[in-house]
Formats: sequence, C-alpha cells, structure tokens
Amino acid sequence: MSLDYYIADVFTKTLFAGAQIAVFPHADTLSDEQMQLIAREMNLSETVFVTNPDNRTTDRTMRIFSPLAEIDFAGHPIIATAFVLAKCGDISVTEPNTHLRFKQNRGDFDVNVSASAGEVTLVQFSQKVSSVIDRFTPSDNELAEFLSLESNALDHKQYSTRLVSCGFPYLIVPVWNYDSVRQAKFNFSAWSQSAAPQTAAQEILLFSPKTPFQDANFNARLLGPNIGPLEDPPVGSAMTAFASYLCSFDFTQLGTYTFSVDRGDAVNRRSVINIEMDHKRQSELTLRIGGEAVLVAQGMMVI
Repeated sequence: MSLDYYIADVFTKTLFAGAQIAVFPHADTLSDEQMQLIAREMNLSETVFVTNPDNRTTDRTMRIFSPLAEIDFAGHPIIATAFVLAKCGDISVTEPNTHLRFKQNRGDFDVNVSASAGEVTLVQFSQKVSSVIDRFTPSDNELAEFLSLESNALDHKQYSTRLVSCGFPYLIVPVWNYDSVRQAKFNFSAWSQSAAPQTAAQEILLFSPKTPFQDANFNARLLGPNIGPLEDPPVGSAMTAFASYLCSFDFTQLGTYTFSVDRGDAVNRRSVINIEMDHKRQSELTLRIGGEAVLVAQGMMVI
C-alpha cells in the first residue's frame, strides 16, 4: 500500500519557518498501530491522518499523533490540514470563504478558509473554552531562578504570574522585554526546589508584550521540565490558556479583541498566530485562531 503525504510549515508564510506538520489526506485504510508507526517515522511534532468515512464534501475526521502517542487536540494541525486539502484539490476553495468542519478526538471544530484566485490566504478555526485560573504561584525569586533570569525582568505591575488551565495547565509568566523571553533557560534543579511542581503545571508559557516585529503584539515561548533546553516548541495549543489569562485582568474590558502572538525569532522558525476573542465574562470564552501556511514537501510512503 502507498499513501501520499504533504508537509506544511504552519503559522508562517515563509519556507522553513513556523511549525512543521505532516498530513496524510487519505488515511481511511490505516490502523491505529500503523498511524503511530508512521508518526514515529516522520518524527515531526505532529502528523495528521485524515479520513472521510461518510464521503462528505467539507467534513473530515482528523487523527493526530506525535512520535510517542496520539494527541486529542492540537491547533496547528487544523491549519495544516485545511491548507493541504485545498492544495491537493480535495476541497474546493474557489469562493473567497469556504466553511469546513473537522472532527478531532476532543470534538468538532468549525474552520473557515479564506482564498484568493484559488490559493489559500488564511485558515481560521473557532472554539469555546472554559478555564480555571489560580493566583497561587511561586515567588518572583523562585520564578527567576528556574528561568535563569534576574527577578527585575519579571513584570509584576501590568501583568502577573497566574496558573491557567483550559484542560491542560500552564504557568503563565510575564516579563518586560522580548530579550528576556529569548534568553531564558530552564533550570530543573531550581524548579524542583521551588513551589512550582505543586501547581501541577509542567509547562511554563513565558511572554513579553513587546516584540521587534510589527506583525505581532506578544512574543511567547514554552519551557519546562519535559522540554529540551534547546527546544522552542509550538505555542498554538497554549493560546486558549493565554487568551483566558488576558481576560482574567480587570483592565481587559468587555468586547472583541484581535491580536497576534509570535514564537521564535527571525532565524529560529518564527510563527505568527492570529487570535480573536470575544470577552463577555461568561463561563465560556469564544476564540478564533488563524494563520497562514506554506507547502514544503510532498511525497509517497510505502507501507
């Protein structure tokens, strides 16, 4: 058996930037075991297997695997899958806007594909999230130590450190400057001796409200005990927690907000994530997350 596959760089319009996602658009014949083995062979952060059991025009089922296990939800694969399906002609994008519906293990997602002259210009998906926010966090000194920063680099005036979970907990830490985000290094020894492990969060979302790039409002980076010291992993899955975090401050007035978050830098696979949120102080927060993508490779795998 042979299957076509595509590799897209997501949340970028530049080749060899953003996050690499592999997509198998016709994976109906694959077993769970085969999907896991293929994801291990691809060795990317996420590999998507698309099925269409009901032979529908604009609905698809997505199974997402890392090299180690299946993932119930991820945002980057939605962008990659819509882009690839349009690129290989499985979904028509002759209209300026095309509505799709993707099913992941965690639920269904409405997807909107914007196109011009048959080429995808933006993919955006919407979701509603509820969050749990805890202000019990480690002290500034502890935070600075396990991030290898000076304590005065931390922002404790405009923002403050909070624990936010929308199903997966993140310790969200604000700093004043972009350089602090880029220079931070996770110190496992200091982490283990701090109060941080008691928060149940295993990933830190470090962010700055300043970035040297005009197309972004925030710069963000993930660090933690399970993230390698040289890694700068995609932050898309943390954006629901980040949006909920922003809404938890009194100065965030009711209304609809549009902003962008970038990850990485000019030489390290920079991504730009576009976010719209409807802040109404309700139990659920409505988000629309979007971005661009470029096709890097296509091939055929013999199984």
